[in-house]
Amino acid sequence: MYKNWFQKKPQAAANGAFRHGNEHLIELRNIVKTFNSAAGTFTALKGVDLQIGRGEFLAIIGKSGSGKSTLMNMITGIDRPTSGDVLIGDVAVHTLDESRMAVWRGRTIGVVFQFFQLLPALSLVENVMLPMEMLGEDSNGALPRAEYLLESVGLIERRDHYPAQLSGGEQQRVALARAFMMKPSVLFADEPTGNLDSMNGKHVLDLMLRRVDLLDLDFFIAVASQREIFRKRLVDPLARHHRIHLQDRRTRRQNFDE
Repeated sequence: MYKNWFQKKPQAAANGAFRHGNEHLIELRNIVKTFNSAAGTFTALKGVDLQIGRGEFLAIIGKSGSGKSTLMNMITGIDRPTSGDVLIGDVAVHTLDESRMAVWRGRTIGVVFQFFQLLPALSLVENVMLPMEMLGEDSNGALPRAEYLLESVGLIERRDHYPAQLSGGEQQRVALARAFMMKPSVLFADEPTGNLDSMNGKHVLDLMLRRVDLLDLDFFIAVASQREIFRKRLVDPLARHHRIHLQDRRTRRQNFDE
């Protein structure tokens, strides 16, 4: 039923607005996220408003516990806001049920997590193929593309190895290959180098930015505790680079080098 979702990039209407009135490819409107526990209610995001246009390179910066990953989860549909609207193109993400959310996410976005999230019982090539297989895509095309992506991150010779046989940096490179399996229009990276040493972190970041540049994504959003890892950028210097600083559970947009 949803096979054709986001096969084509969403286009704004003649008046500059998408279906739900958003003028930017991504708009977050007054996002509030609270968590309830035995200790009481905790507010992770307080009325966040955010607009992101096509072609932006965006880093979400903030101290540990400032709400960076929570904000990322709102945009990617991994979690839902307590209140507020999440609009991406023509899709009101916060209104999707679980089945439609899974299809939308699988066909539209790639996500690189800090802790890799590889399945230990699957080989590297099977881990990379997993998104395509879960969405019921053509199995004949899955293996060649997975092998191509493993080759692009320098791990094709280890295609039949398992995650436990790899270093942390190698596992993150496999996770990066998996994120590009469905040819996403958007890449999200949640602390992609946070679990790596400086040398492996730089290598993974360089690989990731090269792929972003090669594929001409709609936009690239990264979460980081420290902005220094994004000082060296391999994307088009004429593109728009911004960072979103999370402070007091709210956002403040800045130019990249401020």
